[in-house]
Formats: sequence, structure tokens, C-alpha cells
Amino acid sequence: MSKKLVAYFSAGGNTAALAKKLAAAAGADLFEIEPAVRYTAQDLDWMNKQSRSSVEMSDHSSRPAIAGTKSDLAEYDTVYVGFPIWWYIAPTIINTFLESGDFSGKRIILFATSGGSGFGKAADNLRGSAVGAEIIEGKVNPSDSDIKALAEM
Repeated sequence: MSKKLVAYFSAGGNTAALAKKLAAAAGADLFEIEPAVRYTAQDLDWMNKQSRSSVEMSDHSSRPAIAGTKSDLAEYDTVYVGFPIWWYIAPTIINTFLESGDFSGKRIILFATSGGSGFGKAADNLRGSAVGAEIIEGKVNPSDSDIKALAEM
């Protein structure tokens, strides 16, 4: 039996709620990807081109610092990674997380929250940060039945 981890970044709480449901359904451990410096409402103002999130997302090489790493990644075969969709991709803090450990040989199943878009190029943009891992698009805004299906993957 494989060991599972649900790792997530949540800016407003929506992704966190789904991550907790998924972890319970999958019998998985839970890890919050926390920025070293929390995002404020002003930081998340996507209408302001000078806001922190806008600046980070305009520079795909941006790697916001995370508060802590998951040192026991070797224990997991499957890692669910959740995030809000920003500019049709994952926030660059997800790249920071994936680059903070060795994900080679692991299955990474993505799930996301979004106000209206799909995964866009999220999976493609994450592959270079998790070399040797299999990245699978799961669901955006998963329903309870979708969470059950994700948990069984």
C-alpha cells in the first residue's frame, strides 16, 4: 500500500478546505505550503500590476520562499498538490515547493481552485520543477464525488 501526502498552498482558504477533505478521503498526511512572508490582501490584488502576486506571476523564474520543507518526502509514493489557479498556472510558490525536495519516481496529482479557468498550462509549467515525477492533472474545484475519485487514484 502506498503512502500519500496532500500538500497545498491556499491564499484565501478555499484550497485548504479541499485539501483537508482530500486528505481525509485518501487517508493521506497533510502539509501546508506556507510562504515565509504571508500574502496580504494588497499582495493578492491581481488588478494591481505592482502587487506581490502580479510581480511574481509576471516572472516565471520567481521562487517565493516557503516557511518550511517536508523533509520526509521519501516516505510517499503519491503526492497530491493543491493550489489556486493564478494567471492560468500554479502560483510560483508551488515551483518552490517542488524544487525543495526529490520527487523523482513519485506520482504528483494536481488539484486546484479557480474562479473560472481550468488548469491551463499548470502541469506543463510544473514539470521542470519535479524532474522524474509523473504529473497528473486531477480536478479544478473538485466536488465531493471528484474528491473521492482523486483519493482512489
